[in-house]
Amino acid sequence: MIEVIDGGFFTTAQDGGRFGYRHAGVPVGGAMDRWAYRLANALVGNNGDEAVLEATMAGPTLRFHVEAVVAVCGGDFPCALNGRLFALWKPMAVEPGDVLEIGVCRTGFRAYIAVSGGIDVPPVMGSRSTYVPAQLGGFAGRPLRCGDALPLGAAHGCRVAEPLRWGLASAARRYISGKMKTVRAVPGPEYDEFTPESRRQFFAARYEVTPQSDRIGYRLSGPALALVREREMVSEAVVFGTVQVPASGQPIVLMADSQTSGGYPRIAQVAAVDLPILAQARPGDLIQFQPIRPEEAARLYTEQERQLAGWISAIRRQWEGER
Repeated sequence: MIEVIDGGFFTTAQDGGRFGYRHAGVPVGGAMDRWAYRLANALVGNNGDEAVLEATMAGPTLRFHVEAVVAVCGGDFPCALNGRLFALWKPMAVEPGDVLEIGVCRTGFRAYIAVSGGIDVPPVMGSRSTYVPAQLGGFAGRPLRCGDALPLGAAHGCRVAEPLRWGLASAARRYISGKMKTVRAVPGPEYDEFTPESRRQFFAARYEVTPQSDRIGYRLSGPALALVREREMVSEAVVFGTVQVPASGQPIVLMADSQTSGGYPRIAQVAAVDLPILAQARPGDLIQFQPIRPEEAARLYTEQERQLAGWISAIRRQWEGER
């Protein structure tokens, strides 16, 4: 198992998400940055959908009580094993008694800590992901804290040749850099109901991510957006990346833990290809929305999935060489 010495700012167990329950009002949830999540799992030899730890802003301190392989992907967090710094986006063998410390992020906002075998918390509705608002899944439905003991899956006993000298190239993480985030978005179902000036402003202005942002939604600050005519809306379906505009006129981008339906007009939908960029935005970062056609968004997502499959295949070949 893994002993939690310090839970960090907000660290939860997450996997690929909880599917099949949206009709009952249960969000998919899961890892916010699924690019970093999937590559972290691959780097430790997992099959792909094992649970990992998602750390926000400041990471945890963990003591291992078993041999394992660990990898940390995502934002630029300082990481140390037994006091010695080690690089992100590469596998590292750990032994019983080793202590992993993850500090405060310098760039980006989230880190994904994968361990061989995965974090073996009990699945709830087919997922090990933590949904804190309902205290559902993960470790007791809450963020980690000092004294927690995390079980690991069966693959934790793997032995590898020391040291592991390989990892992912910097190209795998370029999307995280910079305070200014360009995020492509498709006009939403109510886009044409906004005034011409609001439609122009949405794609021309820069919106700041406010501190009132979390895994449910990012509240943005910038030019107020207005409808041509105010009206009461019937609640409609929303998903990760839906951009709603409440009465204040300040957009809210819904994130992984968002509700399944909402009653605010939907001005846009963030393209799936750019959700990892959005997931790594932190309070104070600026979001520039860029219009994209649905067909182009679909093409880019398919291309991204192909690229991700290529990275994972290369990692698996490397593991075959190690073993």
